[in-house]
Amino acid sequence: MSKSIAYDKAYELAIRIVKCCQFLQGEKKEYILSKQLLRCGTSIGANLAEANGAISDADFSAKISISYKECQETKYWLNLLKDTDFLSLEQFSSIHNDADDIGKILFSILKTTRIKRTVNS
Repeated sequence: MSKSIAYDKAYELAIRIVKCCQFLQGEKKEYILSKQLLRCGTSIGANLAEANGAISDADFSAKISISYKECQETKYWLNLLKDTDFLSLEQFSSIHNDADDIGKILFSILKTTRIKRTVNS
């Protein structure tokens, strides 16, 4: 069920993150960094799901902000996994581009909600 473009993209990214972590743990025997990636990479969509049930504009904005920060953290762990040779450049690029796209959408939503809150104050 589609909640929004951001939610749909975050959900698809979460699926890719889960599969990436399965690969890292199964093939590369990497457990520590992959757990960090799994936590933040799936948290993006989870916080968007919470934003969909927000009880106020401030609550909505806070959840979008958390999603955005989790997206930034996801990109950090992906970079680290690439630079430590756990992910190839090809594996990294595809999933990082998806995370970057979501980050741009979330930042745009965040800017809009913050402007709306300022105008309504």
